[in-house]
Amino acid sequence: MGKDKIRRFAAIKEYENVFEPTIGEEYEMKGKWRSDYFKNDHPIVLELGCGKGEYTVGLAKHFPEKNFIGCDIKGARMFIGATEAIEAELDNVAFLRTKIDFINDCFEENEVDEIWLTFSDPQPNKPNKRLSSGPFVARYRKLLKPGGLVHMKTDSDLLFEYTEEQIKEHNYELLELTWDLYGELPENIDQQTRDIFHIKTHYEKLFTAKGSVIKYCRYKIN
Repeated sequence: MGKDKIRRFAAIKEYENVFEPTIGEEYEMKGKWRSDYFKNDHPIVLELGCGKGEYTVGLAKHFPEKNFIGCDIKGARMFIGATEAIEAELDNVAFLRTKIDFINDCFEENEVDEIWLTFSDPQPNKPNKRLSSGPFVARYRKLLKPGGLVHMKTDSDLLFEYTEEQIKEHNYELLELTWDLYGELPENIDQQTRDIFHIKTHYEKLFTAKGSVIKYCRYKIN
């Protein structure tokens, strides 16, 4: 492990906005995120597979009336977003270092209002590992409140087509779907929404620079 990674891992252990539960054990913050960390009753939004946390921090800046938690297993990347949140004095941001497979150990039933899946691994050879697959939706259904939203933003045709098929097959309530987010964004859309969609993660910048078209959908699973 490089010296920079070691430094980042050491740093986030001291960060008050980074939480590291023991994998496979029920976490002490389960059911207590609003009361013990955010100190409010605002909606909780998860970004699963948050990487460097750009989207988590970007959304938190646009929606101070919501609480955002970025989840990922790679702490060295998470360090970037967590540091930015501290420097920006954002009190509506936290980061959770865990595997998404164990997300239900960290959140109580109906504790979460929205989930963002931003540039998730399309898992070409492992459909059940895709974050919009049945096994993961079963996890989301437990922690999302009734009517909670799932957002997906991706460059992957494979993942997006698969997700669209899942929505149809399982009769999820589709609210919005576009295969060309920036090309089809209405001219009269409000500026806040436009700004949100144009928050670009590290990977999105790489993908768009290579000519990839960004897709987006929003739906309800319960």
